[in-house]
Amino acid sequence: MHKKMLSQEVVDGFHSAISEQQIYPYYQPQINHSTGRMVGAEALMRWGHPEFGLQLPSDFIPILEDYDLIYSADIYIFECVCRFLRKCLDDCIPVVPISVNMSRYDIFRHEYVDEIEKIRKQYDIPVKFLRIEITESSAIGGMELMIEVIGRLKACGYVVEMDDFGSGYSSLNVLKNLDVDMIKLDIGFLDGGVGGRGGIILSSVVQMAKWLGTPVIAEGVETAEQADYMKSLGCNYIQGFLYSKPIPEDEFRKMLLQTVHEPTVPPLTLINAMNAGRFWNPDSMETLIFSNFVGAAALFSYEEGKVELLRVNEKYTQEMAMNMSAQEVIGLNPREGLNEDNWKIFEATIKKAIASGDEESCETWRDLYSKCCGDDRICIRSNLRVIGFAGKQYLIYAMVQNITAEKKNFRDVYDSDQRFRHASEQINVYAWEYTFATKEMRPCFRCMRDLGLPAIVRNYPEPLIESRIIPEDFADMYRNWLRRLEEGEEHIEGVVPLTIGRIPFYFRYTTEFDENGKPLKAYGSATLIPEEEEAQKK
Repeated sequence: MHKKMLSQEVVDGFHSAISEQQIYPYYQPQINHSTGRMVGAEALMRWGHPEFGLQLPSDFIPILEDYDLIYSADIYIFECVCRFLRKCLDDCIPVVPISVNMSRYDIFRHEYVDEIEKIRKQYDIPVKFLRIEITESSAIGGMELMIEVIGRLKACGYVVEMDDFGSGYSSLNVLKNLDVDMIKLDIGFLDGGVGGRGGIILSSVVQMAKWLGTPVIAEGVETAEQADYMKSLGCNYIQGFLYSKPIPEDEFRKMLLQTVHEPTVPPLTLINAMNAGRFWNPDSMETLIFSNFVGAAALFSYEEGKVELLRVNEKYTQEMAMNMSAQEVIGLNPREGLNEDNWKIFEATIKKAIASGDEESCETWRDLYSKCCGDDRICIRSNLRVIGFAGKQYLIYAMVQNITAEKKNFRDVYDSDQRFRHASEQINVYAWEYTFATKEMRPCFRCMRDLGLPAIVRNYPEPLIESRIIPEDFADMYRNWLRRLEEGEEHIEGVVPLTIGRIPFYFRYTTEFDENGKPLKAYGSATLIPEEEEAQKK
């Protein structure tokens, strides 16, 4: 039977409860929901009173805190855990790390770290098997002291956990200031069912913890649906009634013998060559370089076909976003605009970068839309490198370049060359294309082969005049032809001797106009004049 003790009964009976071992720990296992293996346990204080029955922590701990008795209780539980671990180690029973709670009263009024170290060494327990849990509320009003104590604990080798994260009023501020190694999430966010606003908050916390390199344990998980949901967010470590309620020492000892164990691991392993965590520091050198000196760049996460854009610099928005802000770009689905073929190319490059550990590149076409600029189709060259990973999730650093103009120019040159090749193979002529706006001439294959011309002749016709392909005494006449064509003349024909041998060719030009009737391009051809035909023309 359970009957709640009165405050005075708690105070009066406390010391005898310690000496008679009425106060003792129960153990609640922590399980990797993906593997079913045990990764740790939490020691929870219980009071088995001979008259009033089992007392739960909420029944007596607040009273112990009010009367400055909680320190003695916490130290006693710590010693019980060390005694239990010593028995297991002596009996060759495999053990897991056990978390022990530390209250604010332990550090504000006492030498907690010195005392637990004395006990740990007395029982000769490797520090890797002991973890210290703090609550975020314990830091309120004493942040500097808490920071100092956590530093001392970590210097001794203890893993420090933050319990009940999200249940207080200043969770993010506490997490920012306290260098904890693990976070325990209050599953109470899901009281209204999985998903919804609570699910969004949990997802954000789990994602944030990944970039901090901090493992997350979901506490209070009671259903498979909750556990599966947390797993889908990337939180595999579960503590709650789904796997086990808090159990006595003898039952926990049996569970240690029956359950396979595994260590907890940080959710994000950073590549040593790059400190990815410093990308979130606005004053870091990584951020300075990312924002100003590396060209268009982005950070995104990839996990089994899912891509999430995490950060972009200003140059990225200029290359990719059609006058969008960085916030608008991050809000987009990175797969938007990639058709199935281009997505396969991009994903294959990600997988190649994961496998090689090196930078890999690809070119993909994307359809974009913005309220400002409407629809557009662009070609992006992406250079991808993995800089961190967390299980099946990878952190990717991407350098991007908009190569649409380059691709279109190449396509134009290729198309022109194909037209020229077909024309020159059908009739004995040289052919070329001249663009008025750029003064660029694109010769056919035969021109390049016989006259040594490059694929694009810029500032045409001056290079041909300088090389004497077009004789100097015909230079002004030829320049005048091009001026007349640019002014709108549709056709020009005439004889021009070429090369130093002054071989006569019959030139023909035809002008192409745009939709507004302005000259766009001129298509030229030169046909060799046989000797008898030349004689008749003379």
